[in-house]
Amino acid sequence: MLRFILNFFGAIFSFATIGAFFAAVLVGGVLWTYSQDLPNTEQLARYAPPTISRIYSGEGRLMDEFARERRLYAPPEEIPDLVKQAFISAEDKNFYTHKGYDPRGMAAAGLEFLRGGRLRGASTITQQVMKNFLLDGSRRAERKVKEIILAARVESTLSKDEILTLYLNEIDLGVRSFGVAAAAQSYFNKTLDELTIAEAAFLAIHPKAPYSYNPASNYDEALNRRNNLVLREMFENGYVTAAEYETARNTPIRTVQMGEVESFKAGLPARDYFTDEIRRQLSQEFGEEEFFNGGLSIRATMDPELQREAAVALQKGLERYDRDLKIWRGTGKTIDPALLDDEAAWRKALAETQVARDIQLNGKWLPAVVRDVAAQSLTLGIEGWQEGDPAPVVPRKDIAWMKGDFFDNFEPGDVVHVRHLTEDSNGAFIRWTLRQVPQVQGGFMAMDVHTGRVLAMQGGFSYQNSVFNRATQAQRQPGSSFKPFVYATALDSGFSPATIVIDAPIEVESNGAIWRPKNASNQFYGPTPLRTGIERSRNLMTVRLAEEIGMDTVAGYAERFGVYENLQPFLANALGAQETTLFKMVAAYAMFANGGERVEPTLVDRVQNRWGETVYRHDQRICEDCQYASLEPGIAPRISSNRERVMNAVTAYQLTSMMQGVVQRGTAAGKVSLDVPVAGKTGTTNDAKDVWFVGFTNNIVAGCYIGYDRPKSLGRGASGGGMCGPVFNQFMTKATAKYGGGKFSVPRGGRFIKIDRFTGARLPNEASGPNVVAEYFRDGEEPLFGIAFDGGFAMGSNLPLFAPGDGGTDQQVLTSDGDVVLIPKKADFGSLSSGGLY
Repeated sequence: MLRFILNFFGAIFSFATIGAFFAAVLVGGVLWTYSQDLPNTEQLARYAPPTISRIYSGEGRLMDEFARERRLYAPPEEIPDLVKQAFISAEDKNFYTHKGYDPRGMAAAGLEFLRGGRLRGASTITQQVMKNFLLDGSRRAERKVKEIILAARVESTLSKDEILTLYLNEIDLGVRSFGVAAAAQSYFNKTLDELTIAEAAFLAIHPKAPYSYNPASNYDEALNRRNNLVLREMFENGYVTAAEYETARNTPIRTVQMGEVESFKAGLPARDYFTDEIRRQLSQEFGEEEFFNGGLSIRATMDPELQREAAVALQKGLERYDRDLKIWRGTGKTIDPALLDDEAAWRKALAETQVARDIQLNGKWLPAVVRDVAAQSLTLGIEGWQEGDPAPVVPRKDIAWMKGDFFDNFEPGDVVHVRHLTEDSNGAFIRWTLRQVPQVQGGFMAMDVHTGRVLAMQGGFSYQNSVFNRATQAQRQPGSSFKPFVYATALDSGFSPATIVIDAPIEVESNGAIWRPKNASNQFYGPTPLRTGIERSRNLMTVRLAEEIGMDTVAGYAERFGVYENLQPFLANALGAQETTLFKMVAAYAMFANGGERVEPTLVDRVQNRWGETVYRHDQRICEDCQYASLEPGIAPRISSNRERVMNAVTAYQLTSMMQGVVQRGTAAGKVSLDVPVAGKTGTTNDAKDVWFVGFTNNIVAGCYIGYDRPKSLGRGASGGGMCGPVFNQFMTKATAKYGGGKFSVPRGGRFIKIDRFTGARLPNEASGPNVVAEYFRDGEEPLFGIAFDGGFAMGSNLPLFAPGDGGTDQQVLTSDGDVVLIPKKADFGSLSSGGLY
């Protein structure tokens, strides 16, 4: 009997030993098989997660952010113990004691399954890191084995805190936020060190089902999981005291999503054309992957105050034109009239209607729905309207500007825009007033002429209405605003501001057709100095000038200035027929203003990567004295410019002086008037499809264009001076008040000689009067009175040599000594040149 018992137990022992041996062999074989070709865990030490790229103003204020996954990386030292303890309690309470996997946890999970429970993975935080970083998310046994092997390996290469940091920065915690830092901001508008125990525990309820416990839609389940799982575990693990536990349990959940906490987005300005253009340009420069996931820190060049002024100035110009048309179009959006009797229903429908909500012109524009139409009033439901606000009624007198009455233009359910109409003196409410986004559009841009820093950019009436940036993306004909490049070419080719060019009819044959350019006045004026040609924007003079110097030469200049990549050498292009962008035009005009040095426009001062390293800096000028700790009082550091010169400095000054005349007495006279010297050029294309004004002071250049997106005439009387001039003037009034302005710098190598701006005749130094102008001539250069250029067009040789309508009497010019000098109005300019320049 004893032998039988011993044999029985011996057999059991043998079977157990053999079974254990084979099990060990089997487990070893499985581990060896699955350990082949596993990912290298060392890459986790170089963890660089997709992180938000942020754009800051020059003052360091957050302007915008871009990301595919909203994640803010938090290094180990910036994650409070409270946050770590909450997640450890919720996900892996043995985290600091196990070796990467938890046999007890797996056994407990298996036992629970055998008892009829749900099969759960029993993964440790380390295993979850392996799954998230190195493996796929499948639920296969093969992935689980690999997960355990990798978890054991990584525990030998990274510390527990390093592993936990990887986990807390990677996990999806709902509301499109990844990592604890982004989630704390998205739910509570707080940084990690500001979280309470209850808030930290709330974040920890999400890893298993990140979109199932949003308290705005599932409050009870979120509260139950926070209190009965995370907080209870934190108390049982000794992370919080009994008093802290009870206090946290009794704290209600209050989040941004429930409307009880102000969102961090409330402090951000609405996305606009400026930051979106940065996205577009940097996505091309660095690649979309790096821009959206690289955690870039971008310092923008924008001046927020001037950006607001640019938006308002352009919007006013567009709205002024639109209201003059007297046509009501509205938003084109409607709400089912059946909802209008249910306040909750129409408010919900209005909130879901996609209309612009970013317009701040003379007060915020609010979406509203027409609830009732009467003969003398329009009753509205206004977004955000509350009891105690002015009655939501628009009186009949508010629509005196439009054709028709309320019944002609409105129906119940129409979605419209309204704003407060207030008194200018004290801001007192007058009435609600209807507004509409104009069909006509435009662009505006301003930049520093010395650094190329773009200070303001508005690409249309409203970004939310249309994201197309007309300052950088719209290809438009610049019209006469291109003429300065023709004149610059001429000045660099031996002409002077006093050179005479014939203003006379022209016929050009091209492909069997005859092109007959005209002046805007449909008149011609005979021999005229270059200065008057640009001041009065004479088309015929410009075409003759372009023919005289050669369109190939003009094209080379335009390309050198960056206005075009390839300007076709057709004479019509001398009048701005080939399309370009406002962005390029403004940048090119900056080179006139700064004396002829190349300047590259930029919306970004600097870009830093996620580690704080500068990967782009715009300003490449050299600071000569920045190596010194201090300088003498009143002494500024010397800055050396190493920029390329694109035009002669004397030419730049001559052209600037001539363009000052455009503002003082030319096509922009009366529309642009500043307290500092200003120069510029208007532009109006055929049929007034596009109107322009680009101008500058000695430190800021700005430009505007207005036109329909599908080009059509703006109507008779539309002009660059009349429509864009006031936009420029309003903006520059604010800009010069902030940044100042002074006289344009006179370069060396020339001298001033007084001439008559009508005839080009030289005058005595003492001459004065409305027609006297001091022109700047290069040293050794004299005004050549008696020579005129016609570009080689035969028709010019038969013209009378005086301006029609000017009369034949002599012009009297008063000198400073009181003497009267007579200048013949019918001046004999001698023979006309049909060939060379000299």
